[in-house]
Amino acid sequence: MAAGAVVRRRRRGSRFGNRGGFAGYLFVAPSILFLIIFVILPIVAAFYYSLTDYDLMKAPRFAGFKNYGNLPGDVRFTHAVTNTLMFAIGTVPSGVVTSLLLAALINRSIRGIYSFRAMFYLPVVSSFVSVSLIWLWFYEPQFGLFNEALEMLGLPRSKFLRGAETAMLSIIVLSVWKNMGLNMVIYLAGLQGIPPHLYEASEIDGAGRVSQFMRITLPLLAPTTFFVVIVYFIGALQMFVQVWIMTNPGSDASGGNYGVGGPLDSTVTVVVLIYENAFAYLKMGYASAVSFALFLVIAVITIINTRLLRYDIGN
Repeated sequence: MAAGAVVRRRRRGSRFGNRGGFAGYLFVAPSILFLIIFVILPIVAAFYYSLTDYDLMKAPRFAGFKNYGNLPGDVRFTHAVTNTLMFAIGTVPSGVVTSLLLAALINRSIRGIYSFRAMFYLPVVSSFVSVSLIWLWFYEPQFGLFNEALEMLGLPRSKFLRGAETAMLSIIVLSVWKNMGLNMVIYLAGLQGIPPHLYEASEIDGAGRVSQFMRITLPLLAPTTFFVVIVYFIGALQMFVQVWIMTNPGSDASGGNYGVGGPLDSTVTVVVLIYENAFAYLKMGYASAVSFALFLVIAVITIINTRLLRYDIGN
């Protein structure tokens, strides 16, 4: 009886003793506090404000789900959701394909390959603000580099960011170029994790490069593709900097006015709408409701992507 009590006491004390029980809680406490203070509490506060009329000048007034009820009737919100989905659909598939092909091209042991890898990764370490400003000059309708190149090829000049038909496409091209290096590195890591003997065995069986890529590379890169697609989609749905920098208020040479999200709201996104309602119009309650609508869109699309890619990951 006494020996059993001593053993039970030792086991009970070991949970908080040298085996790391209590010490483990102490080590994770800063991270838990950080999550509570800077993640959980802001989410709860934002949901509360989404149920109120709040303009930063007066105390919040409870309004129920009025802000959520106003979302379907807001034409600009509808445009923002459509543009955001269009941006994500335009950037993610093209970005994944170009990153994978680029990673396959530079996955070689040749002289100077590290310089090429660094060159392709360079846009990633550059600020999105600075890159957007540089590309803003490239897209300039009158003396931009891209229009000069079109003229040299005998093609008509384009309005790029000043045309409602081409503005979103111009931002998509910039975003794919900017993020290509990051996804390239992720795919490069996945490619280097594929055992070389699989390619050697397929060569003995007479498989060509295309057959190896389709039957070996793509299936074994399924987990990498899953990660890239999910993260890429979430980032694309939160796009903000490109639109804010490249569609700032002003007027073009023909005298036509354009503004953030323009022209004709062709590039306005959900995050731009959140920013404008919160800090330009001081509609904090409505901005919070829009942010939770964006959260719902991201959750639904993430679940759909997970379902679609589940078979490949399982195999």
